[in-house]
Amino acid sequence: MSPESLLRGESAAGPLIAGVAGASLAIAFAPFGLWPLALLAPAVLFALWEDCTPRRAGWVGFCFGIGAFAAGTYWLYVSIHGFGKAPVWLALGLMAALVALMALYCAVLGYVATRWLPARGALRWWVGLPAMWVLLEWVRGWMLSGFGWLSLGYSQTDTWLAGFAPLGGIHLVSAILLLMAGALVALWHGTARERWVAALLLVLPWPIGAALDRLEWTESAGSPVGVAIVQGAIPQDQKWLDSNRDTTLRRYRDLTLQVLGTPLVVWPEAAAPDLANNIVPYLRDLARAAEAQRSALLLGLIRAEPVAAGAAEDAADLDEPAYFNSLLAFGDEVTWYDKHHLVPFGEFFPVPKAVRRWLRLMSLPYSDFTRGAAVQPPLQLAGLKLSASICYEDAYPVTQRVTVLASTALVNVTNDAWFGRSTARYQHLQISRMRAIEARRFMVRAANDGVSAVIDPQGVIVAQAPEYEAAVLRAQITPRSGSTPYLQTGNVPILLLAAAGLLFSLWSAYRHRERIL
Repeated sequence: MSPESLLRGESAAGPLIAGVAGASLAIAFAPFGLWPLALLAPAVLFALWEDCTPRRAGWVGFCFGIGAFAAGTYWLYVSIHGFGKAPVWLALGLMAALVALMALYCAVLGYVATRWLPARGALRWWVGLPAMWVLLEWVRGWMLSGFGWLSLGYSQTDTWLAGFAPLGGIHLVSAILLLMAGALVALWHGTARERWVAALLLVLPWPIGAALDRLEWTESAGSPVGVAIVQGAIPQDQKWLDSNRDTTLRRYRDLTLQVLGTPLVVWPEAAAPDLANNIVPYLRDLARAAEAQRSALLLGLIRAEPVAAGAAEDAADLDEPAYFNSLLAFGDEVTWYDKHHLVPFGEFFPVPKAVRRWLRLMSLPYSDFTRGAAVQPPLQLAGLKLSASICYEDAYPVTQRVTVLASTALVNVTNDAWFGRSTARYQHLQISRMRAIEARRFMVRAANDGVSAVIDPQGVIVAQAPEYEAAVLRAQITPRSGSTPYLQTGNVPILLLAAAGLLFSLWSAYRHRERIL
C-alpha cells in the first residue's frame, strides 16, 4: 500500500493512524518538548480528511481527539482515583467522559470541513481548516467551564514562534502552527504554485517570530525585588491526616523563618493542612516575625465563611460554611485573593441536587468551594503589584487580563501533587511560562512539591527548586509595567480574523458548488 493511499481517511487504517497521530501530539508538549509534532500531527489529520465523506471525517477526527487527550491527560485518573479516592469505575467514567467531550471538537471540525469547506486547495489548507481549529480551540477554553489544556500554541514556549504570543496570545501561536500544518499538506497534494507558497509559509514565521521575540513590549518599573518560594513537599495522601497537621505546620513555619528578610515570601496553594480560621494564632505569629524582618508573606490557605440563609440550596447546606481557596497577603495591609475559576469535580460538583445527595450517601467528596470575584485587584506586596492566580487559573489568560494590565509581576500558586509523578506538572509549568511571555512580566510560581520556579518575561526559567523535597527557592524579579498588544485586545483580533477566514472559505465553497450545478 502506497503512503498516499495509507494517508486517506477512507482507508481501513485511517482511524488508527488518526489515533496514533493524536497520541503523538501529546509529546509535543512538556516534558518531552518534541514541538515539531505540533505541526506534523495536525498535518496528518488534514491529509486524512482529503476526499473523505463527512461522516467518515467526523469519525477520523474523533479518533485523533481520543488519542490526543487520552495520552495527554491520563493523569486525571491519578488525581480522581489515586488521591480523590473515587471508585475505579467512577474515575474511569469521568476521565472517559472528558476525553470523549474533547474529542468531539475534532469530530465536529472534520465533519464540517469535509461537508462545507472547499474540497482542496489553499482556501481549505491555509484558511478554512486553521480558522475553524482556532475557533474551536477558543470555544474549548470556556465552554462548560473550559479546558484549554493541550492547545497547540503551548508547545512552542522554547521556539521562535513564542514571539507571536505577546502580539496575539496563545491562539495566534496555534494559528501559525496550523497554517504551517496546512502548508505541509500542500507540499503533498498541492499544485506546483501552491507548493512554492507552502515552502514560504513553512519558513517565514520563524524569522518573524524571532524578530518579535526581541521586542521588549514592557519596561522596568523599579529595582529588583528578592523573592523566596517555600516548597513544603507534603505527600498528597498524607497532607490532610490529623496526625500530620502539626508536623506540616512546623515545616512551613521553619522554612519560612529561614528566608525572612527576603522582601516577598510565597507559599503554594492550600499549604496549611487546616482552615485559616483554625490557625489564627499561628498565622499571627508568622506575620509578626515577617514584619520584624521587613518581609511580606503570600500564603496559600483555605478559609471558611458562614453561609447566609438566602444563599443556601437546602437546609442541609446551612450546616456547612462557604469555603474559599485563597491567598492571604500580609504586607502593608492584610488582603485576600479568592480563586474564581474552580475545577469541576475537584472544587465544585456541577450535578443536580439528587446526585449530590447520592454522593453524600456514598461518602464521596461533595463540598463545593465558592467562587471569588471575577476581577480582583493586584495584591500589593514588597513594592510589587501582583496579579495572582491559583492552580489552573493561569490557563485562562483572558479572564485575568484586566488584573495583569494593572500588575508589575505575576504569581501562581498550585498543588500539582494531586497528579503524582505524571506529566501534568510539566504541562502546567509550560502554561505558566506562556502567561509570562504573553504579559512580558516575571512570574513567581510556588508549588507544593514542584515545579516551583521563577520565570522571566521571555518565559525562561531563571530559578527552579528541586522536585519532591522540602526546599526554599530564592531569586530576584524586576517589576515591569506597560502592555503587550495581547493584553490590550485579548483574543478579539485573532477570533475576528479566524471568523472572517472561515466565512470566506464557506462562501467560496458554496459559490463553487453553485457554479457546478
